[in-house]
Amino acid sequence: MSLKKSPFFELRSGSVDTLIFVVKTTDLDALANELTRRFEATPEFFAGDVVAIDLRRLAENERVPLADIAKLLDSVRMRPVGIVADAAQHAWAADAGLPFLEARDRRAGTSKGAGEDTASAAPAAVPQVQQSEQPAETIPPAAAPQSESAARPVAPSQTLVIDKPLRSGQQIYAKGDLVVLGLVSYGAEVIAEGNIHIYAPLRGRALAGVHGNHDARIFCTCLEPELISIAGIYRTTENPLPADVLGKAVQIRLEQEKLMIEPLRLT
Repeated sequence: MSLKKSPFFELRSGSVDTLIFVVKTTDLDALANELTRRFEATPEFFAGDVVAIDLRRLAENERVPLADIAKLLDSVRMRPVGIVADAAQHAWAADAGLPFLEARDRRAGTSKGAGEDTASAAPAAVPQVQQSEQPAETIPPAAAPQSESAARPVAPSQTLVIDKPLRSGQQIYAKGDLVVLGLVSYGAEVIAEGNIHIYAPLRGRALAGVHGNHDARIFCTCLEPELISIAGIYRTTENPLPADVLGKAVQIRLEQEKLMIEPLRLT
């Protein structure tokens, strides 16, 4: 029987969505302390999410023990699945035993601009990564709740409208813009490749521009989030929101790599 027609499995090329963990230092103690500081109070944010370790920000002569970094990520419940590296880094990075992945993120420059609020640029939210070898077919983590018909490619400009409240544990993914007309409860998650509009309280997580769209924005009539993110730049409740935006109507955008949270004038 031809392997192509085997009823037992399929092996074909494809792509999966994953987080990117960008390593910027060789100081493992500092890295461990920062991971603990950010996630010990909110370990559920990336619990069970797969992550690729990106080494491209390291200097040419810098190396890191990838096995130790994998253990650090596992300690905050993230699951390393591969490495993103420059060709010159492949020789030493191969010792970790993880496959090399090709990242297709479109991140802007690293210069910092003045802004109203501090943001975190740790794991970038679900940029597309393709394995360099043929992978088995995998359901992207962000797309898991979709039906078979919803998983088919659609035009990036298509808008998805959700007119019911989202309960804890529910997740919505939009290929284009996402409009939510009901409450996004604690533990719920809304994700879009474009903009997110929420005409109700946002108490869960909202991630816009997840494939590296730095022009994406989040609009919300009542901001009380667990996490907000645009193009992988995120902020959690660990960093309290100012009184002039907490519980208020706001827009959230990126300026350079800093989240700007600005009141919306609705009258």
